[in-house]
Amino acid sequence: MDNCLAKKAFLKPIFQKNSAWSAIIQESRNDFFIKSALGQTPSILWLGCSDSRVPPEVIVQYPGDMFVHRNIANICPRDDLSCMSVIQYAVEVLKVKHIIVCGHYGCGGVRAAIHEHSYGLIDGWLDNIKKVISGNSKQLENIRDAQMHEDLVVELNVANSISNIIHSSFIQKAWQKDQLLSVHGLCYDLQHGLLSDLDLDFDGPNQSLSVDHLIARKSGAKYHQEASR
Repeated sequence: MDNCLAKKAFLKPIFQKNSAWSAIIQESRNDFFIKSALGQTPSILWLGCSDSRVPPEVIVQYPGDMFVHRNIANICPRDDLSCMSVIQYAVEVLKVKHIIVCGHYGCGGVRAAIHEHSYGLIDGWLDNIKKVISGNSKQLENIRDAQMHEDLVVELNVANSISNIIHSSFIQKAWQKDQLLSVHGLCYDLQHGLLSDLDLDFDGPNQSLSVDHLIARKSGAKYHQEASR
């Protein structure tokens, strides 16, 4: 028993930080917890990576205003009940107005998929990224720089998740009913703490998704021309 209590010592700073956070929030937004207890009305659904360095409420300072789902490498497969249930609930019940899929450069899941590292159960999950890589193999072969190659896979993975989302039956149904709903792709830079817009934006049915601009930014003259403007 004593040994168990000793091991729980790590909880002390967690409670201390929680108490400090609560005090700061109450001082800046004294009705925050009262409103939170009454229910949630988030306008944004954030789909991101489980990486401990990418907490959405911290990087955009939106405590309580986002409905959040995170998994390894921000993958949104059409057959994943957990992810799709979150999206459907957010759209049909919470009536969020925006869905954000946010990847991040330096993603360990993407890196593992590229180099085919094996970590057990996660291997099957990362097959989703391997399919993205194989589906864009010709374009990726032209990217000689290893970091740029990895960054492009990160972005293509975001695009693939968005494609799965916008083609889901409940998203199409929402748009057909003229529900105000948009889907966006972002990427987070761990080295600078900044978000970048991937220009993957959708707000209605029958919109096609293209990744040509993502590939162009990483290869050829167009990328360098845009960078010099």
